[in-house]
Amino acid sequence: MILFAREPLPGRVKTRLAAAIGDQAAVELYRAMLRDMLETSRKLTDVESVVFWDCEEQSLPLLAEIYRCSSRRQISGDLGQRMQAAFVEMFADGFESCCIIGSDTPDLPHEYIQDAYQLLEEQQADAVFGPSADGGYYLLGLKRLFPQLFCGIDWSTSHVLRQSLAAAGSAGATAGLLPEWYDIDTPEDLDAFIKRFGRFSNNGRNTATLATAS
Repeated sequence: MILFAREPLPGRVKTRLAAAIGDQAAVELYRAMLRDMLETSRKLTDVESVVFWDCEEQSLPLLAEIYRCSSRRQISGDLGQRMQAAFVEMFADGFESCCIIGSDTPDLPHEYIQDAYQLLEEQQADAVFGPSADGGYYLLGLKRLFPQLFCGIDWSTSHVLRQSLAAAGSAGATAGLLPEWYDIDTPEDLDAFIKRFGRFSNNGRNTATLATAS
């Protein structure tokens, strides 16, 4: 499993949240979210996790040590180019199925990720998408590379999932869908997360502790 993450630095993470809560608070929240996502990944059985960092090269060893994770560095380029390169690396290393997730869904049920691998391994889908409430996706799983999924997409818009499903169809890939889940990008998203956590979530504990204390 690929986890895409940024080096937690002021001005580089959660900028929409930072506009409301300040740069340093946004950094601390991002760190908590990242730790929650790593904890989720460690609950998965028979799945190897690798963090692909958006960072300076000299930061990579320190990030690997701090977060105790297998770490690689993202290439330059837009989101599609960076994701495609990460998939290429993993498939070249011999992995037969691979999923990619971001670092902003701290209460994502790990069962959803397991379901993605099951759909791929049982050949029920060539590509698996986890729809997010904002029109994007929180997870993409593949058994092999479909370059069409990484170009011609209006990244960071509400059109991402729709365009990606169309691209999968054009590539002849059978698409599977997971249940919808939620990113945390705005103060409203954070408020909704805190309410979800209070009702039923067992994940996202680091994030919730920090968010409810601030």
